[in-house]
Amino acid sequence: MNKPIPNSIMALEAELTEWRRDLHMHPELNYEEVRTAGVVAEKLKGFGFDAVETGVGRTGVVGILHGADGPAEGAGRRILVRADMDALPIMEATGKAWASTAPGKMHACGHDGHTTMLLGAAKHLAETRNFSGTVVFVFQPAEEGGGGAKAMIDDGLLERWPVRAAFGMHNSPGDPVGTFGTAPGAALAYADRFVITLRGKGGHAAMPHLADDVIVAGSQLVTAFQSIISRRRDPMNPAVISITRFHAGSAYNVLPPSAELWGTVRVLDDTLAAQLIGEMERQCRLIGEAMGVEVDAQLGLDAYPVCWNDPGATDFAVQVMTELVGAENVTPNATPVLGGEDFAFFGQVVPANFVFIGNGDSAPLHHPEYDFDDRAAPLGVAYWSLLVEQALPRG
Repeated sequence: MNKPIPNSIMALEAELTEWRRDLHMHPELNYEEVRTAGVVAEKLKGFGFDAVETGVGRTGVVGILHGADGPAEGAGRRILVRADMDALPIMEATGKAWASTAPGKMHACGHDGHTTMLLGAAKHLAETRNFSGTVVFVFQPAEEGGGGAKAMIDDGLLERWPVRAAFGMHNSPGDPVGTFGTAPGAALAYADRFVITLRGKGGHAAMPHLADDVIVAGSQLVTAFQSIISRRRDPMNPAVISITRFHAGSAYNVLPPSAELWGTVRVLDDTLAAQLIGEMERQCRLIGEAMGVEVDAQLGLDAYPVCWNDPGATDFAVQVMTELVGAENVTPNATPVLGGEDFAFFGQVVPANFVFIGNGDSAPLHHPEYDFDDRAAPLGVAYWSLLVEQALPRG
């Protein structure tokens, strides 16, 4: 590493591990993060934060920390740093001593680690105050499909505490601990969900001419959607339409009166997303008419926009990462991924950057055997602390 992690941060390692494993044992889903938010708020107050607000965006927490020379006026000397707090509806299968105590819920995406790293930075920076300006610490609920970032913004977050830039972080399984990555432009995808319901006249399987076959119609929709990807889109522009559930029928000899398709659209271009949804609507209408069935298409539900990294904010983040771990451990042009991330909503309002920190050889995200690697926590604390000190330098 180019810049040794301060001893005061390395001394936090055991405490960070304790915090993280406690959070892991008590996962909470979208907008249920009451205990987690309480833990965060209590710690921020104990660190001596200048202000702590709870209930922002329902269950979000905002901590305000001023530098050595006091509060900053206006957005120019304020930045926002964010961690997400929610868990997933997955049954844990790690077998770890700190496994989830809530059946059917677990931190399968590492938000327990994200919260811990930002809390560690909060403690370190509250003790040192080696910066000039104000840092807005955001502990966000409901990233996993609940749009918690948007909820906090809609609740006046950026109007009450305007900032010049926002920064976020996510762990990356498969990348070695001690490495970082980011890239300017599209970092994560537009992501949504859709529900399509087909309705018609059911009947006996031996007499299909007397019924409307919603299964055949649904199957044609599946094929048509894949043709949209292969024939209605520039092949140089990544995009996915995935059908993840096709539910219909209850007996081998009955043509059911309804069928339901679930799925998601993922693209790295918000304009292309709108075009694909328009094509899906057209196919639903045409196939419904051709097959004589009613098609109720609810498309673009709960959409997250493309997570866009501002070039200037990204160059700055790369400089911080490089100083911390050396250029050989930084990927400044990481390949975008088609996962969704609601940090994107911050990037629609202020210049923003989102980085990835290596989580070692762990199970993938959203997997029942996933666990955050506690060795990464001090590095995350060091990154957040150095970023704040260099974004808001003293004198």
